[in-house]
Amino acid sequence: MATPVMDKVEAESAASPYITVTFRVRRFNPEVSAEAVWEDFQLEIDPKERVLDGLHKIKWDLDGTLTFRRSCAHGICGSDAMRINGKNRLACKTLIKDINPEKPITVEPIKGLTVLKDLVVDMEPFFQAYRDVMPFLITKDTNEPTRERFQTAEDRERFDDTTKCILCAACTSSCPVFWNDGQYFGPAAIVNAHRFIFDSRDEAGEQRLEILNDKDGVWRCRTTFNCTDACPRGIEVTKAIAEVKKALITRRF
Repeated sequence: MATPVMDKVEAESAASPYITVTFRVRRFNPEVSAEAVWEDFQLEIDPKERVLDGLHKIKWDLDGTLTFRRSCAHGICGSDAMRINGKNRLACKTLIKDINPEKPITVEPIKGLTVLKDLVVDMEPFFQAYRDVMPFLITKDTNEPTRERFQTAEDRERFDDTTKCILCAACTSSCPVFWNDGQYFGPAAIVNAHRFIFDSRDEAGEQRLEILNDKDGVWRCRTTFNCTDACPRGIEVTKAIAEVKKALITRRF
């Protein structure tokens, strides 16, 4: 009895890891039109690859005008935050297989910031809020330290969570208060203020608290938890904001 043998085409089909996926990308080019449009791209891609890989395939093989930010491609630089299937994510950390590739994968810029082109937004308001909270160590001693500034493990643990921020803006651009009023400092700025307010080596906590006590500061937060859900680093953003509010009331930090 002869052994059944698959023909060459069937064998190649069975071995191929690729699937056909539709990327539905929101396109905007102010030099062409004042209106954004959706454009579909069909890709053959391994479902274990990332959304960023799909965007690379589009840019390199299908349409070189597609514009987006990315740098490290490993979830550290934070530059490729975008809305994927309606949720803020990092394109470099989102696998195709995890977002239902049987349906079109929608990709659009993060909300609340002016779109410059395609998936690129103007980050200046976001970074201005970050600068405004003085995100650096401040001490009364202006001279070079003569020894290491010691800190206990318990003191370090107090603000450990908020040191993880990579400034991707996923949390801030997921906040409905920020969408409606770009003057709000936003979760990321408050997280970075928290990181120094609760640092036992820092001596400018009162200054930062007064900055965040402004009408556009922490009191604008409505505790919707969107920011915590959106954070790709798992930071408990809403908890950090609540701790800053508590410090403002008690002046204990």
